[in-house]
Amino acid sequence: MQRQEFIDLVSQEGRQLLAGIDYTSKTDVVKLVASLRGAGHSPSLVAAVLTQAKLRRRAESKFGSFAERMLFTEDGLEQASRLMVSALHAGRFKSSGVRHVADLGCGIGAESLAFASLDLRVTAFEIDEVTAAVATHNLLPFENANVEHADVTSIDLSPYDGRFFDPARRELGGPKRASATRKFDPEQFSPNFNWVVEQCRAGGVRAAGVKLGPGHPHEAIPDGCEAQWVSVNGDLVELGLWFGSAARPGVARSALLIDGSGQHELVSETLDAHPAPLGPLESYLYEPDNAVVRSHLVAELAESLGLHCISPGIAYLSGEEAVASPWLKGYHVLEEMAFDRKKLKSRLRELGIGVLEIKKRGADITPEQLRKELDPKGKGSATLVVTRIGDAHRVIICEALK
Repeated sequence: MQRQEFIDLVSQEGRQLLAGIDYTSKTDVVKLVASLRGAGHSPSLVAAVLTQAKLRRRAESKFGSFAERMLFTEDGLEQASRLMVSALHAGRFKSSGVRHVADLGCGIGAESLAFASLDLRVTAFEIDEVTAAVATHNLLPFENANVEHADVTSIDLSPYDGRFFDPARRELGGPKRASATRKFDPEQFSPNFNWVVEQCRAGGVRAAGVKLGPGHPHEAIPDGCEAQWVSVNGDLVELGLWFGSAARPGVARSALLIDGSGQHELVSETLDAHPAPLGPLESYLYEPDNAVVRSHLVAELAESLGLHCISPGIAYLSGEEAVASPWLKGYHVLEEMAFDRKKLKSRLRELGIGVLEIKKRGADITPEQLRKELDPKGKGSATLVVTRIGDAHRVIICEALK
């Protein structure tokens, strides 16, 4: 979003126009634009309002009804936490007895919204001027929250006994910042990752947290904090590092799954992972939630359910009995064979399988390309799992459990 776009949106004309648009997937955009232009609204304002209407619709999955009054930037919405996850962050600070939270790199204000909703005093900082203005708009209902346009590395952090960091992990470029390349090197984060950790451990800090991408390497997790991978309905959304009283005693590593049935968690007292038990492919195959995989808690899950891995380093579990767990997606194994494309294609034709879900782990294939090569035909459906068992690449034909 450009500076003038924001100014147009918060003008009386912009606010009234945005409030009057009911945008859905079935909206005839061409007709709507012509109508708004015909009513005398400028092309730039119409474009800004329609963009916001689309972003608000997308934001409903993260913010629910709050999205109706919020403003968004494309990047800000993409990177913002879901409100339910931000509420968990806020709960850690609240239970820690924090008085004043600094939201350092607040983006559009999603975390601050949750902090302020729990009556925490919040000061949010954002280096981008327009994004800071958007966050200010989004936090207007809260007297206990304010936003400052500043570089977090240049401010005095001593007044804040609670600190939450969301360091930039993308290199943005292009005239509209349309392209983004993820930064996997923690030293290239903005602000610098080592500096962030120092501020979390500084004297006078009661509780601190850092939001990171779930692919953050384990070897780059600092000692003395709690690392938690969070999955929402099977979508792995973040790794959170927690310091001070925000870190739970005896928990070094955890996986949290939030789904329609509630919250589910696996924990470990150590950052050191151990291998899962190994065994043969049996009647049922299971795919663990990605929070379990990324947290390296596959062994703990397997042991708790009486399952085993079918190959070292491959996160597929198996067992002779059907197991129900929110952590697992299960499949009934129909047959297993060597991964030979021609033989596999012939076998699928024999079985009359025309609808294929293709999964892979430990195999250098592209599911879309493989589907084209197999050219499935028939009325049946199945799931193909291409993986490694021992030293061989195998394909497992199975059906998903209901």
